[in-house]
Amino acid sequence: MFDTSGAKKLVEVRDLTMHFPIRTGLLRRLTGSVKAVDGVSFDIYEGETLGLVGESGCGKSTCGRAILRLYDPTAGSIRLEGEEIAHAPFDKLRRLRPKMQMVFQDPQASLNPRMTVAGIIGEPLMEHTKLNAAKRLERIYELMDAVGLNREFANRYPHEFSGGQRQRIGIARALALNPKFIVCDEPIAALDVSIQAQVVNLLEELQDRLGLTYLFISHDLSMVRHIADRVAVMYLGRV
Repeated sequence: MFDTSGAKKLVEVRDLTMHFPIRTGLLRRLTGSVKAVDGVSFDIYEGETLGLVGESGCGKSTCGRAILRLYDPTAGSIRLEGEEIAHAPFDKLRRLRPKMQMVFQDPQASLNPRMTVAGIIGEPLMEHTKLNAAKRLERIYELMDAVGLNREFANRYPHEFSGGQRQRIGIARALALNPKFIVCDEPIAALDVSIQAQVVNLLEELQDRLGLTYLFISHDLSMVRHIADRVAVMYLGRV
């Protein structure tokens, strides 16, 4: 069991609110809003896995995306290592991006079908580092080794891989910039049952080796029980 008494808080979420407008009629007038996340608060400590569980449509994926600022929150505070990111300007957010990454639910939809594996994993390195081509390729190979992908697959395209292998490509991309915090948004939901355990074991192994902190979003309680140190349950937008 994870001991929070001496641990340092990595992520602090306070009263996070995410409303989506409802527009109706010919003039698209604002007639209400969907309260996807409605005043959520929790902390995630360094090195732990917080499980966020709930039924479909309860707001857990929206919560995860808002924490990484893939959505702009309606209200509330999100701190990463004490730095406020909920309403941070673009340049500050770009500087913080390498620290926080995401593994998406559907590995097929989250990988660009026109890019090779090397291109996909190397894209964050192109954007955020000044590595030359040789060093970049070296890092791509390192990441492929870390997630159990054969280096010979570097020039293949996503459609040539199975679902489990695609998810490994997504995990390698998320690790490229040595993040501290990763949101795993139902990373096994779209995978075959026989592959799910392999991917969860890989995530656990990487956490131990690299000292990662996870927010693990899922509706599968048995898997959350296996991987999470603490669990937050969401229902109708609230914890």
